[in-house]
Amino acid sequence: MLQKTLTKSLIASAVVGVLAMVPAHAAEPEWDFGGYIKLDAFVSDYQDGQAPTTGFIGRQFYIPSTTPVGGNGDDTVTDVHARQSRFFFNVSQDLDNGETIKARIELDFMTVPVGDERITNSYAPRLRQAYFTYSNWLVGQAWSNFQNLAILPESVDFIGATDGIIFMRQPQVRYTQGGFSVSLENPETTVTPYGGGGRITSSDGVLPDFTAKYVGTSGDFSYSIAGLVRQLTHDVGGDGNDETVSGYGVSVGAKWQLGQHDLRASVQTGSGLGRYLGLNLFNGAVIDASGDLESIDSSGVTLAYRHVWNDTTRTNLVFSRGWADHDVNLTGNAVTEYTQRIGANLMYSPVKNVTFGAELSRATRETEAGTDGDMSRLQFMAMYSF
Repeated sequence: MLQKTLTKSLIASAVVGVLAMVPAHAAEPEWDFGGYIKLDAFVSDYQDGQAPTTGFIGRQFYIPSTTPVGGNGDDTVTDVHARQSRFFFNVSQDLDNGETIKARIELDFMTVPVGDERITNSYAPRLRQAYFTYSNWLVGQAWSNFQNLAILPESVDFIGATDGIIFMRQPQVRYTQGGFSVSLENPETTVTPYGGGGRITSSDGVLPDFTAKYVGTSGDFSYSIAGLVRQLTHDVGGDGNDETVSGYGVSVGAKWQLGQHDLRASVQTGSGLGRYLGLNLFNGAVIDASGDLESIDSSGVTLAYRHVWNDTTRTNLVFSRGWADHDVNLTGNAVTEYTQRIGANLMYSPVKNVTFGAELSRATRETEAGTDGDMSRLQFMAMYSF
């Protein structure tokens, strides 16, 4: 009873606090919602080892680091799910000071471990985005300012150009003025143990990641240049004394409109990029023999061409590659040296908000020891947007 009373009191206090920020004569909020229903069905041929188990995240969409290497046999599996289906809710309100405050919350059902395929295929929703914008400020969880959404190709897979692209959503405070934006974003460090082993995810960071980006256009050519500066931190000895090392990254992206068709490309490189590249394909740092942190150099490239056949049909060709320069004396040689994926799809939209697609792709992963593995996938989708 006491817990319920306290909960109600906290909620009431939060509501009062938010209302206090809104002028008394503000206009009524305007509400909007939307999303899509998407069914994915794919056959995956793991050519160098056993397929991951059914509930594994790599069975939901392509994750470069999960391609098996060095195994025996050829394992083919089929997966069908609707977990990418998405819902968003928008709010907009004009204030009496002439400003407009906007907010967005977005959910889907990807990556969460709650649920299985035995009977009901029930999965818990997860938070994708939750932020508001006021004047030139964005506050909340959103796409990283270090990322350029405009260069993501149209893909049947969840991302498509995964291996070599910057892909990140996280809490942040961002300021935008024209084409220039800066942000302070959530710090998180991923570390390789000395000699190799399972990834260490450190939450010892104090300083937020800092990003700056400029977005511009020139005729049919649009581009972005982004920079990242971060501090990688981990309490190596478990004694409360954090080890730190600096990290940085640069990302350049471009889109060239060729009539109805377009060409998209990006290049990113840095030291300590870590989780920003390829869905944490590589860690940001490694522990050396003295217990200090050393940052890991990594890079990535993506290239995509979109060809529009007619008003309803188009094709996308996608290549993506990510690689790292590991000191194998520190990381061991079992760590991934590079991954890459080549894909081609055919997308058909009989009406604007309904799309059917088919995609064929081949992914490769190789370790520093020279052990490699391939995965081929044929994937189909049907999506209704509302």
